Amino acid sequence: MTLVAVPLFPRVTALDAVGPYEVLQRVPSIEVVFVGHRQGEVRTENGMLGLSCDARFDEITSPDVVLVPGGIGTRQLIHDDTIRAWLQAVHPTTTFTTSVCTGALLLAAAGLLDGLTATTHWRAGDLLNGLGAHYVPDRVVEHLPRRIITAAGVSSGIDMALRLVELLVDRQAAQAAQLLIEYDPQPPFDSGSLAKADQPTVDRATEYLDARQ
Repeated sequence: MTLVAVPLFPRVTALDAVGPYEVLQRVPSIEVVFVGHRQGEVRTENGMLGLSCDARFDEITSPDVVLVPGGIGTRQLIHDDTIRAWLQAVHPTTTFTTSVCTGALLLAAAGLLDGLTATTHWRAGDLLNGLGAHYVPDRVVEHLPRRIITAAGVSSGIDMALRLVELLVDRQAAQAAQLLIEYDPQPPFDSGSLAKADQPTVDRATEYLDARQ
């Protein structure tokens, strides 16, 4: 079995973790475990949803893949010694160490993105640069020789997870997982990236983000 460890923490963005989980758990050879500072529930960024940690960081010492989600809570965790030490300890033996959205801030805070291009949510690009990485506005950024993959905001984690299945198993497995979740995006609007959104849409999105701080 390939063990994928997904850290959870207070004010995590649910889809950053659950989107990739829905892809990865479709493949029989992949097991997903949710890890955290302690077992039990954490609440997502708006407090409306609870997710459960199955294990503590010190109980998962050799995951094959690490997938760090984002969320408002990452702003505090970049100063957290426990998660930084865990990332630094497990990364040398992972097959891939990955992030979704502002999970990249935690990889950068642990020193894993020093000098590398990486992606995150568009609002956090400057923060990522300040932690030693080089933000690029791409949906998924791969550094396969370094075993690092980062994905941009929220929904891009599904794309990255499909790519992970291809890398871990094969292309057919990834396509089967995509079919199983019927991932065939046909959104009613074309404003899903900063490059495509008009200024009033960016202003409204910024207003909503500011309201959650």
